[in-house]
Order: sequence, then structure tokens, then C-alpha cells
Amino acid sequence: MTYDETIKYLYDSAPMFQRAGASAYKEGMENTFLIDKHLNYPHTQYKTIHVGGTNGKGSTCHLLASVLQEAGYRTGLYTSPHLLDFRERIKVNGRMIDKDYIVGFIAENKDFFASVQPSFFELTTGMAFAYFAEQAVDVSVIEVGLGGKLDCTNVITPVLSVITNISFDHTSLLGNTLATIAGEKAGIIKPGVPAVIGEAEGEVREVFESARQKVGSERFLFAEDVPKTNARIVSPLQGFAQEKNTATVLCALDILKDIFNIPPQAVVRGFANVIANTGLAGRWQVVQEHPRIVLDAGHNAGGMAYNVRQLQSENYDVLHIVFGMVNDKDISAVLRILPVDAKYYFTQANLPRALDARLLAEQAGRFGLKGEVFPSVAGAFSEAKGRAGKNDFIFVGGSAFVVAEILSEINN
Repeated sequence: MTYDETIKYLYDSAPMFQRAGASAYKEGMENTFLIDKHLNYPHTQYKTIHVGGTNGKGSTCHLLASVLQEAGYRTGLYTSPHLLDFRERIKVNGRMIDKDYIVGFIAENKDFFASVQPSFFELTTGMAFAYFAEQAVDVSVIEVGLGGKLDCTNVITPVLSVITNISFDHTSLLGNTLATIAGEKAGIIKPGVPAVIGEAEGEVREVFESARQKVGSERFLFAEDVPKTNARIVSPLQGFAQEKNTATVLCALDILKDIFNIPPQAVVRGFANVIANTGLAGRWQVVQEHPRIVLDAGHNAGGMAYNVRQLQSENYDVLHIVFGMVNDKDISAVLRILPVDAKYYFTQANLPRALDARLLAEQAGRFGLKGEVFPSVAGAFSEAKGRAGKNDFIFVGGSAFVVAEILSEINN
């Protein structure tokens, strides 16, 4: 098969949560263990860092990987979803996985996968772990796909587990209370493995305190308990959410310095060069000034709350919001916190999970949000740009897939 044929095989033969939603989710670890054994346990050939949580996982993973790269370590990075290119999910020192490796990996293991019938994420995780072994990385930063306890990445035994925060997302799969969701996320905490918790209050903190006692971790840090100390940290990642992510990463690095040689200058450079080192995109990403245009892939109430807070701190004449969501999110929880004084351009990404823009506009109207409906993301974005004055602000968000289509438009 060619590369394009191989990618089509991946999308067509294995259920993909990114496109299909909950129907692509496979509960349990049976397939993971079978794939892991078939590939000869590749993740045991290098150190791993496991990062879970509701929001901020991607930024945290990229920052940790960037710092480790600056410290001289050959670093693997596995994250999801991708925005433009499947290969964004699997990187070594910021370079995307080779196309030839993907083709060869599928060709070599296709018959086995046909017998196991893995999900897209199960298959992709096995590919990532095998690629990192083939590339002889020193360490890999692994982002949890969904939840924690039953996520297929949880086959690893990391040198550090990180949980960024807990918020409502994927409630149909993870539970309807923060404590229940926290319990699922806490499943990546393992006996004898240090852990860092970015944000945890009330019942959520109690869940993690219980996990601490159960696993007997020698080092278990809550980032909010650690005083802020490093004033030299400057990062191109913008937005209030990055304040929390920075605190979490610095806490994690405090533990990792006992395992890796990470000089202070590597920390400073890692933060400063995170985009150049890893290719991170879609996190309060400023793509134009006059009018100011910002893209953010935050897609749940927790992530959107940070975006709204950031928008309130900006100076502009008129706020334009190009907005679309997928149909399996808590739409009302997001809509009720959005600013009512903005002009909305309701739209939908080109995938089956996208919420129909007309239905989105109808629901938004119940919360006082007013705007027009556009059948395509490109059309909505073009209209917003055409109407915006040079002192206006255009925000694009609600879904990583909406952001991805705008990035594609910009790149083209």
C-alpha cells in the first residue's frame, strides 16, 4: 500500500473516536495487552512520562518534551488528536513519524490487527510505542487518550504520572460527577511512581489523596501547594490556562530532575522554544493582528472558561466569534458561559460528530447569543474577517476540528 492508502486503511478499518465519537471507544485493556505482547513490549525499552487530566494535557506534554529535548535527551511525544496531519500524533524530537515507517508497520502487522480488531487509538498507540523503540529514544511523553484507568496508554509503567486537572468531559463514558471522573483519571497513578496533580479542590482532592495512600507514592505533589519560584520562565504559549500548565510542568520537572540531568537553562529554553521544538498549535494561537485573530481548541466548559476570562482581558471594538462544537459534548455548559455581547458565526466542522450549525444557533439563542449560521467553517471565517474592523477581535473555537479547518485554510 502507498502512504495514502495506509492512512485510509487506518481510518476505515479501525473505529476512530475523533470522527465517530463514543461508538469508537473500546472499554477494557484486552486488546492493548494483546497488541503489546505482539510488539514485544516496546515501551519497556525507554523511560516514559504519563500525562492525563481533562484540560491542558497537550500543552503540558509539549512543554515537558521541549525541556527534555533542550536537556539533550532524544524525546518521543505521543498526543492526540491531530489537527492537520495524522503524523502530528507521534514525534521524536519534534519531527513527525516517517511515512515509510507507518506503511511498513501496517503492512507487517495487518493480519494480526485483522484478528484483534483494535480501535484506531489502540492501533495508533501500539504504533507509537514501537516507533519510539525503533528510534531508540531516551524518554517518551505519553498523553492519555480518554480517562486513565482503562485507557490503552495505561499499559506503561512511567517514571512520573501527571494529572493536570479534572473537569466535566466525556461524562457518558467517565461519569457524571467530578469525583467519579477523578477516580478514572487517578487510574494512571501507580505504586512507587511519583505523581503531580495540577489542580484539585474539594472532593477531587480527596480522591487523589486516597490514591496517594493506596499506591504509597514517595513523592506526590499538588502543584497549587508549591510556591511559584521561577520568574524567568517565558513561553510563546499564551492565555490564562498556561499559568496553571506552567505551575504543573515546573512541579513535574522538580521530580524529573532526580531522574534526568535537566539544567536550569534547559528549562528556560524548553519553555521559550516549545512551539519550535514540538510544533504545538491551536492553544490560544494568535495568527493575525489588526484585526487580532486567535484560535483555541478548548472544547469543554473548563477549557472555555479560561478562554472567556482571556477574552475579557483583551481590548477591542467588536468581538467576533466563529464557533462550532461536536454533538457529544455538554453544549449548554459551554454556551451559558460565552459572552453575550459578541457577534457569532455558528458553523460546523466537516465530520460526522459535528453538531449541526442550525441546532447550535438555536441552543445558543436560549442563552442570549446571537449570530448567523454558516454551513462551512471556511465560509464563517471568511465572513468574520470581511466584517471585522482593524481594532476588532476574532476568536475561533469550540472544537479542535473547527480550529483544524481554519489552520488548513491559513496554510493554504
